[in-house]
Amino acid sequence: MKKLVVLFVIIPLLSFQSVETEISIIGKWKGEDKGDIGYVSFDEEGYALFESNGQKMGGKEFFMKGQKAKLTYKLNRKVTPIELDLIITILESGESQSLLGILEFETNDKMHLAIGFDGSARPTEFTDSNSIYFFRE
Repeated sequence: MKKLVVLFVIIPLLSFQSVETEISIIGKWKGEDKGDIGYVSFDEEGYALFESNGQKMGGKEFFMKGQKAKLTYKLNRKVTPIELDLIITILESGESQSLLGILEFETNDKMHLAIGFDGSARPTEFTDSNSIYFFRE
């Protein structure tokens, strides 16, 4: 009888698993800033693409100042908020420059993104002047 009681207690406990799911950044996201609508897309290969007013910047290959470049991204999910590095690399020379940012997911389809545009500093918080909300398309 004790063995049956133990089995009835242990089996249900073993069936519960802690499942930690990460929200995926992969996909196309739509944002609005002061009436301007823009998009950012992240793919599985690590490329990012920005679209605004019919112009595209990023992806595997695009022109920047007359030179072919690519735009990649890296995420650090080990910190809160999540760190996002956007890396522009000139294809011919290999020279690169990064825009550092932070992001947080409010839901699976709503992301808050802040970018440090001064070239070196990663934002430490989300403010009206440095951040925008994006919604998954």
